[in-house]
Amino acid sequence: MPDLSLISAAALFAVSAFAVWQAGARLAYLADALADRFHLGKSIVGLVALSTATSLPEIATTLSAAVKQSQDLVLNNLFGGVALQTAILAMADFWARGAITNYPRSANHALEAALLNLMLGLTIVLLVIGGRWSFGWIGLGSVVIALVYAGAIWLLRRYDRQGGWVPVDLPDFEPGEGPVPGDLHRLPSWRLLSRASAFCALILVFGVGLVISAEAIATQSGLGASFVGVTFLAAATSLPELTTSIAAVRIGAYTLAISNIFGSNLIMIVLVFPADLLYTRGPILHAPTPILFASLGFGILVTSIFLIGLIVRRKPRLGKVGLDSVLVLGAFVASLAVYFALR
Repeated sequence: MPDLSLISAAALFAVSAFAVWQAGARLAYLADALADRFHLGKSIVGLVALSTATSLPEIATTLSAAVKQSQDLVLNNLFGGVALQTAILAMADFWARGAITNYPRSANHALEAALLNLMLGLTIVLLVIGGRWSFGWIGLGSVVIALVYAGAIWLLRRYDRQGGWVPVDLPDFEPGEGPVPGDLHRLPSWRLLSRASAFCALILVFGVGLVISAEAIATQSGLGASFVGVTFLAAATSLPELTTSIAAVRIGAYTLAISNIFGSNLIMIVLVFPADLLYTRGPILHAPTPILFASLGFGILVTSIFLIGLIVRRKPRLGKVGLDSVLVLGAFVASLAVYFALR
């Protein structure tokens, strides 16, 4: 609905943003409670369940854009969202007590980041190859991405039960002492699940509202589909990740927050496969633009910064924020300048 007036689009964006913010915060609390209730690893809950829920706007936007045969909008929204969502994790560090990458008790997150970089690098290679091999209109590249994603989730699920790291330089903080609304841990399981489902539905509905209004606002500015997809649209669809990550950090669920972002980024990459199924003009990974390569490159850059932060257990800080988060935010700002120059 790019024909919305600017005032109407801004009003729709504000209402949708408020609804998504509220639903996302409560979804983080519910995910934390459900992980405890069913004795699930919070890294897996964040990597699979929470990341899928917060990625519902991206899923809806990607598939609808693929149906409309809008290749630029699909790919720029997906790949541009990787650096943006990693920057969201850096922003959540401002609510943590000490550098957020000091907290993980296992190497899961380092493995998540390494596998994400693997998929980002693989995507660059597949973009260079283009549509040389395909099954009908479906490119071999998107099939390979889907298979690698399935293997990554299997590996992470298996590794989740192994080994451990010891957190360092942490403040006196007990997870769960943050502002959790009500005593969720006393609710019956069916109530927790029904509430989580309701907030997922709200995120989907109002997330689509965010996308519609953001696309209308951006289109009227005349900046072009590539720049719109990699900035405005990616930002709108990433708002659920922002609110859930901040909420998770505030209650001490750092593992949930980190896995939510890395899991969402993995989903952003694997969405290429269903988009390719719906894009009938040929393999969707053909004829890449410079912005696509830049967005994937910045995705690798910011993920690598956090990967180093996870491995280096004691790291410099600027105030209470880890230096790795500051560097990620700086890289994200630089990416915006590059996208604008390449538009």
